[in-house]
Amino acid sequence: MTSFSTLDAWLTHLESAHPVGIDMGLARINQVRDALQLSFACPVITVGGTNGKGSTCAILESILLRAGYSVGCHTSPHLLTFNERARVNGQDATDAELLPHFHAVEQARRSLPEPVSLTYFEFTTLAIMHLFASRGLDVVIFEVGLGGRLDAVNILDTDCAIITSIDIDHTDYLGDTREKIAFEKAGIFRAGKPAICADPVPPQTLIDHAEKIGADLWLFGRDFRYEGQAGSERQQWSYVGRTMRRSALAYPALRGANQLINTSAALAGLEALRDRLPVSAQDIRLGLANVELPGRFQVLPGLPAVVLDVGHNPHAAAVLAQNIGNMGYFPYTYAVFGSMRDKDIAGILQHLKGEIDHWCVTDLPTPRGATAVQLEAALREAGVADGPDSSVQRFGSPAEAFQDALKRVPDNGRIVVFGSFYTVAGVMAYRKSQQH
Repeated sequence: MTSFSTLDAWLTHLESAHPVGIDMGLARINQVRDALQLSFACPVITVGGTNGKGSTCAILESILLRAGYSVGCHTSPHLLTFNERARVNGQDATDAELLPHFHAVEQARRSLPEPVSLTYFEFTTLAIMHLFASRGLDVVIFEVGLGGRLDAVNILDTDCAIITSIDIDHTDYLGDTREKIAFEKAGIFRAGKPAICADPVPPQTLIDHAEKIGADLWLFGRDFRYEGQAGSERQQWSYVGRTMRRSALAYPALRGANQLINTSAALAGLEALRDRLPVSAQDIRLGLANVELPGRFQVLPGLPAVVLDVGHNPHAAAVLAQNIGNMGYFPYTYAVFGSMRDKDIAGILQHLKGEIDHWCVTDLPTPRGATAVQLEAALREAGVADGPDSSVQRFGSPAEAFQDALKRVPDNGRIVVFGSFYTVAGVMAYRKSQQH
């Protein structure tokens, strides 16, 4: 039986153990789930969507922890260490805590009459589920990886499904229209269970699917919404749900224009589950004040201003453009940009080329990455030329691109690092190495 004594060895093995990186379908993983006898006695919340999933999970986790519950929270991908994907009571699980559950998944896989192979995401998601199940937690939160219907997270029957937003991404797997993508995402809905959709314009396919299976559909604008409070000295807002109103809420500690929609979705989920997981107004206030999530419009302290954002599709790029536009005046903005080659790079640049003067484009340390040469070509195609106030330069890594931007940017300028988890992770790792 395959067995490794370190988490790193397991992860290296899993990167190549299955013939393809993404293999849609639940037949293989369901067999291993059954062999593990995996089940949860506590409420399960699943969160899918194109953008905003990680933020919504972090908001739910923060509020539920403040309310005194023991919470397991799974998110993906990670930025610096795999352990970020499995948090128990607000702390990343340690290698030692994770290892027995990797062994358990491997043992269950091997015990099948015909052992199946699992992708990296399937195997690690099962291990994290097994860890959470062993802890007897009060509530578990799972972020969906890709789509919904055929995603590994969907092997669990959720007690509350939340879909944050629906936009064009991962077209090779999910389809090339919002209607097709919405149908895939709606696959996490369950009969008779709250199904919360925070997309302000939900495709009809999602509504039809929810009705067909008899899910309890909550739509943004119809069943829940947020209201700004005019004239209040400090910025405040209210959540308005089906049966309750939460007034005089402070803005969440996560910055950015879209966070009120994500927060409203989280509060709708908590309203729907209030009989099993009651939370007070004070729990919500403290939860929102203390929520943290690296790389989501994260503005680092000090000069020049540095913004980290994992936005990697046109919808996220539009939100990022709005957020950097709201930051006030900067004479020069430098971008450190690296992207996967299967993304709509032209669509991303369309939203951001007006906000950025100097582009430092970079290769990424993954075969899926677009090359710096390809990114430069896309910028030239979008009309970005070299001149006194604009430029495009190519680099071999996010760290090199960031160092170059730091050398050139004036103190009153800013650097925006975006385009992929790999881009942000490369810059975060470099900054960490400089602090020692």
